[in-house]
Amino acid sequence: MTTRSNSLQETDIAYQLHPYTNARVHEKQGPMIITKGDGCYVYDSEGKKYLEGLAGLWSVGVGFSQPRLVEAAAKQMAELPYYQNFAHKAHAPGILLSEKLVEITPEHLTKVFYTNSGSEANDTVVKFVWFMNNMLGRPEKKKFLSRNKAYHGITVASGSLTGLPGNQKGFDLPAIPVVHLTCPHYYRWAEDGETEAEFTARLLKEAEETILAEGPETIAAFIGEPVMGAGGVMTPPEGYWPGIEALCRKYDILIVSDEVINGFGRTGKPFGCERYGFKPDILVTSKQLTSSYMPLAAILMTDEVYQVIADYTEQLGTLGHGFTAGGNPVACAVALENIKIIEEQDLMGNVARLEDKFQSGLRKFSDHPMVGEVRGVGLIAGIELVADKATKKSYEPAGYIAATASKLAAEQGLIVRNIYETIGLCPPMIIDEAQIDELLEKLGAALEGLPT
Repeated sequence: MTTRSNSLQETDIAYQLHPYTNARVHEKQGPMIITKGDGCYVYDSEGKKYLEGLAGLWSVGVGFSQPRLVEAAAKQMAELPYYQNFAHKAHAPGILLSEKLVEITPEHLTKVFYTNSGSEANDTVVKFVWFMNNMLGRPEKKKFLSRNKAYHGITVASGSLTGLPGNQKGFDLPAIPVVHLTCPHYYRWAEDGETEAEFTARLLKEAEETILAEGPETIAAFIGEPVMGAGGVMTPPEGYWPGIEALCRKYDILIVSDEVINGFGRTGKPFGCERYGFKPDILVTSKQLTSSYMPLAAILMTDEVYQVIADYTEQLGTLGHGFTAGGNPVACAVALENIKIIEEQDLMGNVARLEDKFQSGLRKFSDHPMVGEVRGVGLIAGIELVADKATKKSYEPAGYIAATASKLAAEQGLIVRNIYETIGLCPPMIIDEAQIDELLEKLGAALEGLPT
């Protein structure tokens, strides 16, 4: 959402004084207008070059201005720029992409449905799960389990699954039956003296008690990001995901793996569920599916889930759900070429090879007096800033310090994302060792420039 003003150089933002430094928290700040991209770099309207430390929005895996994707889009645009997937229609790019996704995702996921975004995909998951349970004669089995700090999108249904107050306040969300469990982040949510194993056990106990209190017959699915992204890049404690899977199997609850950020090698494995050793019934992917060159998301499901949906569709005479541009042939063609690049350049392998350099390099900032925790896997990480390392006290007002770090990083020529008190990092998967060194150097300079 934007507002028009007399000048493109100025955006009106209210400000307040920081209680410690007496500095303005929110200055009037003009927009950064990005005009060009090249590999791991982007350029603004003033010609300044930035290392893109967030891959756009966790998504440009193959880098910017990849000519093969431009060519794939142009070729498909000339042949068949659009066709719909309704009324028994299909097109070659959609068919070929579906076959490819079934090939590269966990083998038990065999059916694909397309939407335009991750938000729409998770919204569709809610509808499909409800549809499925209606067919099975279980109309009361409609609740979802999610987690605090989760991000699953911003539509009415997916925004309800999300566990971030900023995405719900003022929107009357949650608007569907969803229960948010404790965020599985040991550093911030563990009790004093609690070991990681004890933390995991407590979270699993909470999950089971919630299931029993709500009634297993009312709970349809558990949805989660293997690594929580937009909430602050939080990795799960050891044993968490196998424990959640065991509970879901025990109480006949579907598992939905939201891989919109995690997918296509970002965590060091092809998909996050493989990194953490669980088998979802439904997997959602987007972002790096096309490196965000085109809007596209895919829902993959087991044949067991699909057959119930198909049977009910036959009984009703229609599947009353779909999107005009869902599975657009140009988007599918770009996704196919994007996946080819990932495979031919072994970008998933590149993530695994560079994981130690990236993660260990970032963890050297743990000694900084304002760094509370450095966390992450693969080529995704978060650095949480604190006012007091011993007590983990956060800075006030909320968001001030990470926003300052983001601004200082941009001055150094590095784009990162400020997420509450965390600096989020997720560079393109084509990044090399020299560029990681560059990222670490620029980030270090930004951290040194923070007001103490």
